[in-house]
Amino acid sequence: MKNDDLPPVRPRPMGKGELAMKYAPRLLQDSAVKRLNKWIRLHPQLTAALETTNYNPKQRIFTVRQVELIFEYLGEP
Repeated sequence: MKNDDLPPVRPRPMGKGELAMKYAPRLLQDSAVKRLNKWIRLHPQLTAALETTNYNPKQRIFTVRQVELIFEYLGEP
């Protein structure tokens, strides 16, 4: 659910928890990260695109390119 009152999120290096909370601000961070990980796993095109950036599901920080790909496939938070 996009909130038009908040400024847009710009792609930058971002911790997994921070990005997950932007997609699910009403969840606890751990739950939000689990949800984001599940969305990535269930989206084959996003998973394939992230693999081209040497993405590791256990990494804790997304690169700018990885954040851009997540925005591209999942939409901006």
